Amino acid sequence: MAGSGRRLLALVVDLVLASLLTALFTRPDYSDLAAMQEHNFWALATWAVITVVPVALFGFTPGMAVTGIRVARLDGKAVIGLWRAALRCVLTFFVIPAAVRNPDNRGWHDRLTNTVVVSMR
Repeated sequence: MAGSGRRLLALVVDLVLASLLTALFTRPDYSDLAAMQEHNFWALATWAVITVVPVALFGFTPGMAVTGIRVARLDGKAVIGLWRAALRCVLTFFVIPAAVRNPDNRGWHDRLTNTVVVSMR
């Protein structure tokens, strides 16, 4: 099982990547609340895409690839699938389901989707 530090670092990498990608298309204007709300909405949408699609197809996000971790199904199937990846993304957004862990270091989002985050290295 992957440790909490690597998981947190992977999430931070994904969030920074989403913000940088969004900044290519929408200009953040810190003095304009409406512009910042729009920028943050698109950054969140970008984060969702770079989280759901790669996990559904490959089992890891760009941040997970950097930190050497991946998501695996407990039933042994190779592909995580779209609904599991989307549900993990939504629950990660709410923080608490991903932060509350049981003794085997699986969060609520992993237990609900029957997945586990493992080390690739």
